[in-house]
Amino acid sequence: MTDYIGYEALTQAAMRGVVREALKRAKTNGGLPGDHHFYITYSSRAPGVRMADYLVERFPVDMTIVVQHQFWDLEVHDGHFEIILKFSGVPQHLFIPYAAITRFVDPSVNFGLTFEAKDKDAAVIAPATEINDADSEPAAPASEAGTVVNLDAFRRK
Repeated sequence: MTDYIGYEALTQAAMRGVVREALKRAKTNGGLPGDHHFYITYSSRAPGVRMADYLVERFPVDMTIVVQHQFWDLEVHDGHFEIILKFSGVPQHLFIPYAAITRFVDPSVNFGLTFEAKDKDAAVIAPATEINDADSEPAAPASEAGTVVNLDAFRRK
C-alpha cells in the first residue's frame, strides 16, 4: 500500500518539533529548569551540520552533546539550532539541523526519542534553503512502513 500522505515523515517532523520546543523552553527560561538536561546525538556529516573540522575528524559518524549547565548563545530556529559548547576548554559554535538528530534524551524524566535516517524526512524538517547548504538536496518523504519508537532503552530499571 502506498502512503501518499507520508505519515512516517510527518511523525518524524512532529518528534523533532518536541526537540525544538524543549530547546526553546531552555532558552526562554535562561537555562534548563530543575534537573533537566539533554543528550542530543546527531550525524556529524549530515547536510547542513557545521562544526569545527577537528570535531568532525574526532567524531566522523555521529556526536553526542550534553546541554546542561555550561552552554552559551543557544539560538532555536525552525529548521536548526545553534549553540556554543566548550571542548577541551575551547568554545565551539555548533549549527545542527533538526534533520541531523538521531537521538534526543532527557534522563531526568526518563524521556527519549530515536529518529529514523535523516534523509527520509529532510524535506519535511529542514529545507535546504533554510539551512543555506547548497550541496544538500531534500529527500522525498518515505513511503515505507510506519516508525516504531522504542523507549525501553531510556527507562530506569
